[in-house]
Amino acid sequence: MKLLAARRLFRILRVGIRYRLDDLILALPLPWWLRIFRLAMPWRWLPRRNRQLSRGACLRLALQDLGPIFIKFGQLLSTRRDLLPGDIADELMLLQDRVPPFDPQQSMQLIEVQLGAKITQVFSRFDVEPLASASVAQVHAARLKTGEEVVVKVVRPGLKPVISQDLAWLFQLARAAEWLSADARLLRPIDVVADYEKTIYDELDLLREAANASQLRRNFEGSALLYVPQIYWDWCRPKVLVMERIYGIPVTDLATLADQRTDMKLLAERGVEIFFTQVFRDSFFHADMHPGNIFVSTVTPWAPKYIAIDCGIVGSLTPQDQEYLARNLFAFFKRDYRRVAQLHIDSGWVPAQTKLNEFEAAIRTVCEPIFEKPLKDISFGQVLMRLFQTARRFNMEVQPQLVLLQKTLLNIEGLGRQLYPDLDLWSTAQPYLERWMRERMSPKGLLRNAQSQFEQLPYLAGMARDLLERMSEPHRKDAPPPWRRSSKEFALRLVGGILLAVGGVMAGSGTPIDSLQAWPAWAMLAAGLYLVVRG
Repeated sequence: MKLLAARRLFRILRVGIRYRLDDLILALPLPWWLRIFRLAMPWRWLPRRNRQLSRGACLRLALQDLGPIFIKFGQLLSTRRDLLPGDIADELMLLQDRVPPFDPQQSMQLIEVQLGAKITQVFSRFDVEPLASASVAQVHAARLKTGEEVVVKVVRPGLKPVISQDLAWLFQLARAAEWLSADARLLRPIDVVADYEKTIYDELDLLREAANASQLRRNFEGSALLYVPQIYWDWCRPKVLVMERIYGIPVTDLATLADQRTDMKLLAERGVEIFFTQVFRDSFFHADMHPGNIFVSTVTPWAPKYIAIDCGIVGSLTPQDQEYLARNLFAFFKRDYRRVAQLHIDSGWVPAQTKLNEFEAAIRTVCEPIFEKPLKDISFGQVLMRLFQTARRFNMEVQPQLVLLQKTLLNIEGLGRQLYPDLDLWSTAQPYLERWMRERMSPKGLLRNAQSQFEQLPYLAGMARDLLERMSEPHRKDAPPPWRRSSKEFALRLVGGILLAVGGVMAGSGTPIDSLQAWPAWAMLAAGLYLVVRG
C-alpha cells in the first residue's frame, strides 16, 4: 500500500508540473521567500508543452487526469463564480458532465456481466455512444423490451485502486496536520477524510444511489417543485443502474431557458425552497447538486420545475442539529450575536467553559460588517463559514455532519445567483424556516416528539430494572432484602426508576434547556426523583 501511495504522489506531482499549476500559485499573494523557492524549482527551466492552453484549461485537464476525487473538487469550484475568475469557472464547468468517456465496448461488457444477460435480451435499443460521462460513471440511452425509454448508468472500471491511493495520501496529510498543529486538530481532519471516504465509496455502489433516488422521489411525489426519475429495480446492480430517461434543459443553459421565457426569479427561489425542504422537512438532502445533475422541465416555464438526477451522495441532520442551525440563522439575521454565541455553547460545538462575552464580541466583529450590504448581497454560505471560522478560535471542533451541508449550500447559492443575480436568499428562506419552527413548537409537534421518545420505553425497561436493583441494595448487613420491603415502597421505586431512566434519555437527547420540547424530560426527572426518595 505504501508503494502504491508513493507512486500516486509521484503522479500528482508529475501532472502538476506537466500543466504548470505552479503558475496559478504564483498568482497568489505569497511571501517573497516562497516566490524565490518556487523559481528555484528545476522544472521552471524546462520547455513548456502547453503554451497554447489557458490557465483554466490547464487546471481542468490536470484535475481530469488525476481522477474522480480531483474532478469532484473541480465540480464544486465551478459553481462558485463569485470566488473564481470567469475563465477558470468556464473551464471547470466542463467537468460536470463532459469528462472523456471510457471505451463503449468495455461499458457494454460490464453491463452484460452485471445483468447476467446479453444487451439484446434486456433492451430493444441500446445506444453505443455514451449520452454523458462524469467522474464516476457514464450513461447510455436505451429502451427496455417493455417500451420504456431509459438511461443505463455504469461505473467506470478500475476506480477503486486510484481512489484508495488518493485517500491514503489524504489520511497521511490529515495525520501530519493533527501532529503539527493544535489548530488543525480542532478541524478534525482525520474525521473529515474518513467521512469523505465513506461518501465516495458509497457513490461507487449504484444500488445505494438507486435507493436514495427512490426515497427522494417519494419525498417529492406530486410536488410542483422537483421531479426525480423512476428507478427500474429489476435491472439495477451494484455497478449498473437503469432509470427513467428525462428530457429537460440543463440548468446552466441560460439562453435556452430565456428563449422559453422561464421565470428565472421563481426558478432561483424554488431551488432555495427545495434545499430547505430537504434539510428541515425530510432531513434527507441531495448533496451533489452541481449543475450537471440538475435540469429544468420544459412543460411549465412560467412555473418552472426542477429535475434532479445522480443521488449517489445524500446527507442528513439530527433533529438537534436542525434546530440549532435554524436558531443560529434566525439569531444571526436579527444581529443577536449573544444568542448565536449561546447556541454554539449549548450545542456543544464550542466548549462549555467558553467565555460568553468574549465569544459574542468575536462574532460581532466578524459579522457586523456584512450588514453594511443589502441582504441580497449577503452570501449565506459565507455567513456559515465565517461563523465556524470565528468559533474555531474558541476551540470549536468541526462537525463532520455539517460538512456535506456546507458543500451543498455553496452549490445551491452559487447556482441561484447564476440564475438570478439579485436573489435574496434570506427573504426566500425565512418564511420556510419560520413555518418549520412554528410547526416544531406547536402542541402537535411537541406531542409527536414526545411520542417518538416514549417509543423507547420497551428498550428502557431493562435499564430501569437495573437501576432499581442498585437503589434497593442493602446498605447495612441487617437491612431487609428488597422482596421483604412493602409492596407500596417497591412499586413507588419501580415507577420512579422508570421515570428517571426515560427522563434521562430524553434530557440527554440534545434538546435545548430553554426549548419548550424539554419540559417532558424535566418533569419526568423531577417526578422520578420524588418517587424514588419517597419510596
